[in-house]
Amino acid sequence: MLAYVLRRLLLIVPTLFGIMVVNFIIVQSAPGGPVEQALAKIKGHSVEATARVSGTSGGEISNLGKPELATVTSRQSKYRGAQGLDPKFIKEIEQQFGFDKPAHERFYLMMSNYLRFNFGNSFFRDRSVFELVVDKMPVSISLGLWTTLLVYLISIPLGVAKAVRDGSTFDVWSSVIVVIGNAVPAFLFAIALIVIFAGGRYFDWFPLRGLTSDNFNELSTLRQITDYFWHMALPILSMVIGGFAGLTMLTKNSFLDEINKQYVVTAHSKGLKKNRVLYGHVFRNAMLVVVAGFPSAFVSILFTGALLTEIIFSLDGLGLLGFEAAINRDYPVMFGTLYFFTLLGLLLNLLGDIMYHFIDPRIDFEKRNS
Repeated sequence: MLAYVLRRLLLIVPTLFGIMVVNFIIVQSAPGGPVEQALAKIKGHSVEATARVSGTSGGEISNLGKPELATVTSRQSKYRGAQGLDPKFIKEIEQQFGFDKPAHERFYLMMSNYLRFNFGNSFFRDRSVFELVVDKMPVSISLGLWTTLLVYLISIPLGVAKAVRDGSTFDVWSSVIVVIGNAVPAFLFAIALIVIFAGGRYFDWFPLRGLTSDNFNELSTLRQITDYFWHMALPILSMVIGGFAGLTMLTKNSFLDEINKQYVVTAHSKGLKKNRVLYGHVFRNAMLVVVAGFPSAFVSILFTGALLTEIIFSLDGLGLLGFEAAINRDYPVMFGTLYFFTLLGLLLNLLGDIMYHFIDPRIDFEKRNS
């Protein structure tokens, strides 16, 4: 198993490099880069996103030099919206954003810094990428961790019950709920919860924004815990409703597949009790796929599934940070978070394989690959 883990760790390097290369090429080829964003800001034509422009805002950029009223035609400048700006001024902006270097050199410098976990500073916020991620992490971890735990706590017992009662009235009616949960997106549930429980139309029982109240630091420890879960109740509930369906059906199908195998029939024929067969023999084999998939499920919910939920409930987390970075073409934030979370995802996928082995030692990836 050690040799397999070492091979997987070595494989992470080219995989991560390939992902970064592909995304770098795609992003660089897209119009409206950071230089164009800055030029548009100066000329007053930019479209504001939710992020606040600070570190290299229009006011600070204008201090680089006074643009003369020389006419710059579209043939003289590769940037839209640069007409009327001095070419020397444009070059100063390019230099500030690092765009005075060719693309391959910028990519080399970026990756060499990322290898030392130096993600640089945001283009449009006066903070480092690391500080931004750490600042947003509590919101996303709260959503991802509690949602994943609740999804597993609901889906596994429900999936087992559906498998044991396959074809019964319980199975049919619970399947209706699963189908609805699978068909309706989580953000629609979020909107419905706001309308019903957050002062949208009927009840005003839960807060609509933020992770905690404004007076959180003044509360006692018990009140702080209550306040935290009071704010997280609706966002987590919306994500749980939208995410439990797939895992429930995976659990049911895994148990049905194991229940119909010969060793289960043999165990029943020997007179073993139903619960002992189910939880002593079937459970461990059926839960391999479900339990080992926990790391990847957590990453999926943490970094991709919470974007609309964060926007709807005004939660300033990693999903919203990534959305703002993409809108504002904040390349350090975009590529820095992509590098870190891709590396984290690859390591957690490896952790999933290791969990397979520890749950069932009969699974040996090293022998399978030899």
